Amino acid sequence: MSVTPEFAPAYAPFIGFAGCAAAMALSAIGSGYATAKSGIGIAGIGTFKPELVMKSILPVVLGGILVVYGLVVSVLIAGSISPKNPYTLFKGFMHLGAGCSVGFASMAAGYAIGIVGDAGVRGIMVQPKLFVGMVLILIFAEVLGLYGLIVALLLNTRA
Repeated sequence: MSVTPEFAPAYAPFIGFAGCAAAMALSAIGSGYATAKSGIGIAGIGTFKPELVMKSILPVVLGGILVVYGLVVSVLIAGSISPKNPYTLFKGFMHLGAGCSVGFASMAAGYAIGIVGDAGVRGIMVQPKLFVGMVLILIFAEVLGLYGLIVALLLNTRA
């Protein structure tokens, strides 16, 4: 099947690579915010109760997973763009939507993980029974990024 030039203009790959960049940059922003905000809380409690530092590292780990979601989608998008095959505007906008989906979802999840992680680890210092509640809230916050990844994968398979 041949693609006519009006459906595959020269600038179409730029739109696809913009989706690739959005996936990576926005998810890295969310991951960085979660790591920094949670790290502030861990550093705050580490001076008073150093034995809680390793137990409190969970928000940082969950924040780090968010950037992996963006990396997966970026690699999939970049791998499907080739100068040998025609790249249509439809594919470009589908890839842009996929990148924005995982990027913004991971950024929102990183914001939630950062705030819950900071307040949660400080709360654990005072009341250790809060750990289970903090873990549940962190899991629900992480799932926001996972939802964005699932939508991005569905959009990428349709392109």
